[in-house]
Amino acid sequence: MRPPRVLTSILQRQIDYYRARASEYDQWFYRQGRYDRGPEVNQRWFAEAQIVADALDAFQPTGSVLELACGTGIWTERLLRHADDITAVDASPEMLALNRQRVRSDKVSYVEADLFAWEPSRRFDVAFFSFWLSHVSPERFEDFWTLVRRALRPGGRFFFIDSFHEPTSTAVDHRLPEATATTSIRRLNDGRQFEIYKVFYDPPELQARLEGLGWNVVVSGTPTYFIYANGSPSAAASL
Repeated sequence: MRPPRVLTSILQRQIDYYRARASEYDQWFYRQGRYDRGPEVNQRWFAEAQIVADALDAFQPTGSVLELACGTGIWTERLLRHADDITAVDASPEMLALNRQRVRSDKVSYVEADLFAWEPSRRFDVAFFSFWLSHVSPERFEDFWTLVRRALRPGGRFFFIDSFHEPTSTAVDHRLPEATATTSIRRLNDGRQFEIYKVFYDPPELQARLEGLGWNVVVSGTPTYFIYANGSPSAAASL
C-alpha cells in the first residue's frame, strides 16, 4: 500500500466545502433555491438528467459496486436497482449520514475516507462516480485512474457522470471560470466561500486521454449539461 499523500490546501478546502454543503447539496440537483433557473431551463436540466439515468440503467451496474464520492445518495438509490451490494465512499461524514438516511439499505456499506489516500480492501465488478472526476486535481488524474483499475476485478467496468462547462448549471451567484481553468470559487447559502478544484472536459479529448491510459471507453454528452462514460481496462493494460 502506498503511503497517504498530504492534502494540498485546495483539496482540504474542497473537503471542508462539501462537508459544509452537505445539507444544501440536493438543492443543486433538484434546481431549488439559488439553482432554480426557471421552468424552461429546469425542464431541460431534468430531461438531460433522465438521459444519463437511462444510460446508467442500460449499463446495468450489477454485482458488487464501488461508489466513489457517493454524496447524499441520489445515485446510490439508482445503483441499488441493479447492484448486489454497494460500498459507498466519501470524505464527508455529513454526506454519508444523509446517504444512509435516504437509502436505508443493508446492501450498502459506508466508508469515510479521503479518496486520495484510501485503498480498496477488495475488488469490485463496477466502479461508479458522479460529479467527482471534475474535482480531481490535474496532477492526480492518472493516479486516480490507477486507483479505479486497482479496485476492479478482471472484467470489471466503470461508469461516471460529470458536468459540461455551462453557466446555468451552477448557482445564480456563481461565476464559472474559463473552461480551461482548474479551480473555481463556490459560495454556500450563508455566504461562505471556498476554492475547489473544478476541471471541465471535452468528451472526445477525455476519451482519447483515457484510451491512452489503457481504457476501452466511450465518453458521451447530453446537449447542454452532462457528460457520461462507461468503459473497462483494455486487454493489454490488464496483463
